[in-house]
Amino acid sequence: MKLGASEIRGVPSAGMLCSGRELGLSEESDGILELPADAPVGKPFAPVIGLDDPVIEIAVTPNRSDCLGVHGVARDLAAAEIGTLIEPGLNPVRGAYPCPVNVRLDFGDTPPLSPLFALRMVRGVKNGPSPEWLQRKLKSIGQKPINALVDVTNYLTFDRGRPLHVFDAAKVKGDLVVRRGRAGESFAALDGKDYALDETMCVIADDHGVESLAGIMGGASTGCGADTVDVLIESALWDPLAIARTGRALNIHSDARHRFERGVDPAFTIPGLELATRLILEICGGEASELVVAGEVPERDLIIDFPISEVKRLTGLVVAPAEVKAPLSLLGFWVSGHGETLKVAVPSWRPDVEGKADLVEEVVRIIGLDKVEASPLPQAQSLAAARLSPVQRRARTARRTLAARGLVEAVTWSFVSRQQATSFGGGKPELALANPIAADLSDMRPSLLPGLIAAAQRNADRGSGDVALFEVGQTFLGDRPQDQRMQATGVRRGTAKARGTGRHWGEQALPVDAFDAKGDALNVLAALGLSASSVQIAQGAAPAWFHPGRSAALQLGPKVVLGAFGELHPRVLKALGVSGPLVGFEITLDALPAPKAKATRAKPPFEGSALQPLSRDFAFLADRDTPAGELIRAAQAADRKLVTRVDLFDRYEGPGVPEGKVSLALAVTLQPRDKTLTDARDRGDFGTDRGAGRESHGRDAARLTAAVVPGLTRDPEPTT
Repeated sequence: MKLGASEIRGVPSAGMLCSGRELGLSEESDGILELPADAPVGKPFAPVIGLDDPVIEIAVTPNRSDCLGVHGVARDLAAAEIGTLIEPGLNPVRGAYPCPVNVRLDFGDTPPLSPLFALRMVRGVKNGPSPEWLQRKLKSIGQKPINALVDVTNYLTFDRGRPLHVFDAAKVKGDLVVRRGRAGESFAALDGKDYALDETMCVIADDHGVESLAGIMGGASTGCGADTVDVLIESALWDPLAIARTGRALNIHSDARHRFERGVDPAFTIPGLELATRLILEICGGEASELVVAGEVPERDLIIDFPISEVKRLTGLVVAPAEVKAPLSLLGFWVSGHGETLKVAVPSWRPDVEGKADLVEEVVRIIGLDKVEASPLPQAQSLAAARLSPVQRRARTARRTLAARGLVEAVTWSFVSRQQATSFGGGKPELALANPIAADLSDMRPSLLPGLIAAAQRNADRGSGDVALFEVGQTFLGDRPQDQRMQATGVRRGTAKARGTGRHWGEQALPVDAFDAKGDALNVLAALGLSASSVQIAQGAAPAWFHPGRSAALQLGPKVVLGAFGELHPRVLKALGVSGPLVGFEITLDALPAPKAKATRAKPPFEGSALQPLSRDFAFLADRDTPAGELIRAAQAADRKLVTRVDLFDRYEGPGVPEGKVSLALAVTLQPRDKTLTDARDRGDFGTDRGAGRESHGRDAARLTAAVVPGLTRDPEPTT
């Protein structure tokens, strides 16, 4: 709000009368904020009322619980030579009478959730607004003053990192018992909410029931108000894990929980109670009782043998013994020794320091990281050897190959729904997630196909039906390490063929079929070092999620299954709510045989021929269910030195071909090595002469090849 001169009811006004709320100084206001009579006119307002102190905001990491109090921050600043740490003397308060309320730790046979609980009564107090200095300190850190008793506990929480709690003694019935909560118990907290308790939570109870949620929040039934005359002050230690677990379960975020779950100084438990007692006596008056203590302070006598050479080994910083002792001593560590190895005792407020490396960190951060000289890393004398495993190299090769064929890489969830897992051979109980992030991501995936199929359908739902996707990732057949597989998988949908997608005026746009998936799979295997001729196509052996008549398995013999390809089964697509046409393939990269060790990186010598290759076409009649791959392999085996390539280029059945038969036409490339081939009709070989007629070559070679392939006959009118 910007104030300026204005006229109100005809009277010029150069300012505005403001309340504390309008100035942002308080949440509530009784009226206009009055200044002292001697307030200087024309001076800035903030210094006049003492609000010109600097405000420093710091972020404390979870391991530095000692810095959750101003005193701990001041200790670190003093160690860095920024000011001097003020350690006020602490004189214990002598009790005038025995405390009428006793305390008992009762955890039975279960692990204790509190090792120490201290209590004291102060009777005859006058509870009201806290002094101005205390209110100002609390307001400066965003805390709202409540009353003197509560303000004292809040002040010590932020000043010393020691949360405390005060009970109205008149509202406590009987002795206090620190125990575990019970199923069915409820607790009305100071925030006005009721919380259901269980056996994992630690509570403070009296004869009437639970009065406080230990280490987190007090109860409304024993809270201190203006009518409080006798007060019980509590200072205790709590198990950090139990505090964190309870806070999460009940969704309570309090300043006490924030400190107890990170760890407070156990040695300051009783001194903190003494300090709170003295402040209450000074502000509220009254008479203090003797202390009641249940349990004992847990001892942590940790002494570390600290070689000074560790500083250089871990950081590169060369330091003298005196440079090590000074910062550690200022931080509260006890240091002794004069040689190269020091003995360092860890103070009680530093639970994060456990070994030599922690001490090195303390020394270097106080001395300054800027003192560490930069030095280059030693230069390697030779190139590092390859560090990729065979499966990692195969995964990279598969990605490049599939991307080159026009497929787009996708990264899908490693989790699928139970229905999808069952449809693709999974759904085992050991692969179900104990705490899934969503209902449709409940099981580890047995295949990459469910994620890719769902991604393809999402694209189709948004108008991009012609899509080709692939993924290289892990699949899971069980919960053992050997049940994890690396697979390369792809799907094609619509008209997304390898030569392009969509309709074109020059050719008919055909939907994808099993041969498109076969081409993708064989190209990947070829890039991984397996030729198409060495891979067996086993019809009827593909998994159940493929169409039984339009799919096949890829094998190296009957026992080594490399993968499968084909159309997806209509029943599976219907169960997934997916529309086709949709084809896909799967290749298990772990199933490929290990590459043979090579003695040298040199490439094999080039074997060329000065003679012209010949290409001849042959047609054969075969049974309709004869795999064309068997015919191709048989033709290649006729003479592996002479036959360099065999391609199937025609398949015909109809008029002129007997029923139940099919005409298969092969294009065979013959590459002579030593001499020109001659026409030799009466010899059992592929011999031909470059000048001989096309018909005679086809007739003779077809006759000889048919003799090599049992069960085949030459088509009387071969396709050429």
